[in-house]
Amino acid sequence: MTSAAKHTPLYQQHLELNGQMVDFAGWQLPARYQGVMEEHHAVRRQAGLFDVSHMTIVDISGPQAAAFLRRLVANNIDKLTTPGKALYTCMLNEQGGILDDLIVYFFAENDYRIVVNAATRDQDIEWINRQSAAFDVQISERPELALLALQGPRAEEHLCRQRDSLSEAIRMLKPFNALRDADTTIARTGYTGEDGFEIMLPADQAVTLWQALVQDGVTPCGLGARDTLRLEAGMCLYGQDMDASVSPLESGLGWTVSWDPEDRDFIGRTALAAQKQQGTTQKLVGLVIDKRTVMRTGYKVFLGDQQVGEVTSGTFSPTIEKPIGMARVSREVQDQCEVEIRGKRLAARVVRPMFVRKGQIQDGIV
Repeated sequence: MTSAAKHTPLYQQHLELNGQMVDFAGWQLPARYQGVMEEHHAVRRQAGLFDVSHMTIVDISGPQAAAFLRRLVANNIDKLTTPGKALYTCMLNEQGGILDDLIVYFFAENDYRIVVNAATRDQDIEWINRQSAAFDVQISERPELALLALQGPRAEEHLCRQRDSLSEAIRMLKPFNALRDADTTIARTGYTGEDGFEIMLPADQAVTLWQALVQDGVTPCGLGARDTLRLEAGMCLYGQDMDASVSPLESGLGWTVSWDPEDRDFIGRTALAAQKQQGTTQKLVGLVIDKRTVMRTGYKVFLGDQQVGEVTSGTFSPTIEKPIGMARVSREVQDQCEVEIRGKRLAARVVRPMFVRKGQIQDGIV
């Protein structure tokens, strides 16, 4: 017997806006409203609004909260010295595989917040609770909070209009920093490659803010545009571009691992250090095909007659107007390869897996 689908506090808003609802990790969420292309361009050119309340917000506090996080995640939370500062990192298993990617927010001494993915919520919470047993720390889920993502070059002006008393603080907020106002947290973070904000706030206030932003001209966006935007920005999706079977070093996420100080024994460090010393056999790359087709997850990648990897994420890029993708391939792959699409092998250029940022197509992509 399957469990009932879960609804975010904004479910009724999605229905009223004629959102095409789909199942995502057990949640009913909009795949699109107007259409993926229109929503995608709205974020790149103006502003779009996403309901990401299916993600899990967890507060971590107590006398040993900092010590616990130094152990739990691969990046070093000692970098977080200013209240509101945020850090992107991975949570690893003992073999160095990625259990999840997440953001850690620092509010005060031994007062942190993390946001984890919906699809990995159950395993994440079980893992976090198990690993925290040796520490004097409190783990508190915050299901009463909703999460909105307001993204795009005009996101700031729209948010400032709705939060006039905070407008100066919002304008001064730097990327990967957050401000807290009572029970609301506004972070300058996102998953689109554009400027924007992720706003954590009580469910009833989220409905009010959603309605006000849509009334102000912000385009509501669904999962389809979220995926094309994040892929253009070269941002990994858990379960496709990374999972527990691969390490950050094989997923283009080596920069999220902090090796200092040498005595910080984060989970997975020993295995990851051995892999770093031996060298990885695989890497994550970007691919561009100069023909009008679409790359999809699972398509095979070839060098000559030898399969050397497969596409982990693929789409037709609305901004570049070409097929793009990310692929995990053997280290021998350099500038060119082929992707098998519907029985035919098409030439693909190997590029840095970051195609568009801040509305600009990156060098070497077109």
